[in-house]
Amino acid sequence: MDFELRQRGRASMDFVAELGLNGARLRAATLAEVKSAGLAPDTLAADLDERVAQVEGALGGSKAFHTYALVADWGSSTHGKLAIEAFEQVRDEIEPRLKALGEGPTRIRTKPGYQLPDYARGVEFHRTTGGWDGHEYMGFIHAELIHRHYVYKTFPGDIFAQRRRVLDELPDREFTRVLELGASSGHYTRMIQDKFPRAAITGVDTSVRFLEQAQRVANEHGWTWDLLVAPGEDTGLPAESFDLVTSYILLHEIPERTIRGVFAEAYRTLEPGGWLLMTDVTPFWAQDRLSEFWSYWGALHGGEPYWRESASLKLDELCRELGFVDAKTYGLGGKPYPWITIARKPERAG
Repeated sequence: MDFELRQRGRASMDFVAELGLNGARLRAATLAEVKSAGLAPDTLAADLDERVAQVEGALGGSKAFHTYALVADWGSSTHGKLAIEAFEQVRDEIEPRLKALGEGPTRIRTKPGYQLPDYARGVEFHRTTGGWDGHEYMGFIHAELIHRHYVYKTFPGDIFAQRRRVLDELPDREFTRVLELGASSGHYTRMIQDKFPRAAITGVDTSVRFLEQAQRVANEHGWTWDLLVAPGEDTGLPAESFDLVTSYILLHEIPERTIRGVFAEAYRTLEPGGWLLMTDVTPFWAQDRLSEFWSYWGALHGGEPYWRESASLKLDELCRELGFVDAKTYGLGGKPYPWITIARKPERAG
């Protein structure tokens, strides 16, 4: 949906994005100081907590590091508030259009007896003010303001092209019944729609506000998606009813026990011969000790309470434990992000 921010809101979003870009430059300066301090991957402590103390201790007098930490903290804690303020400035103009897009072929249903999982209660993921459902239009705010005016400008690579590209990792076949776990506001869902235009798509998420934005996206284009408010580890959907189960950058938002449940639910809902395609952050085991420190340090200060649990898993091994075959895990295009896990449910014997 096309819209324009007011000058004040646009300036605020541009400022926080530019600050984020300057934060990256400060981090580069900090890395040079790390090197000068003799901290290399082979000299860092093996234990992650000890390593955090080791690096922070070595950088105690670093102006670049303390400025970088201050900038990162301010941007992380403030970008959501600025986005909400920017939305409120144009709310009267666009709210009628948002409400109109709630009507159309795509509807939202809720799993009977659904309750927000305990791991999501009271958590402000990404330090989003109030959490995923903290504002009645949080789905729109996050998808169209935060993602397009902040994350897209500050995150390495094209975050939307990456979503398209990961689907090319699937075998060359037409998938017709697709389940997306952690559908969020529909950015990845629309890439699935483009890739498999004849597929029946079911999107599952725990946030009704984000699914409302996915609904608007679908209705604006005349697409029919089945959107379900439910946990990805317990969807209640029929067994063996999909030929593809996929997610994009969901796993680091949930604890290890839930990740295992999500993969088990994917196996249950896949038909024999169906495919699993998951993407997420780079696991610790695929990074050197310094890169691992930086990813964990960013998670600690960025509102990512389950990052460490997720990044510590070997997802190809988890796939094999559950019965998947042909399991592989690797970085897209040989790069560390996004990290792909792909596997297949075996054909039924006989």
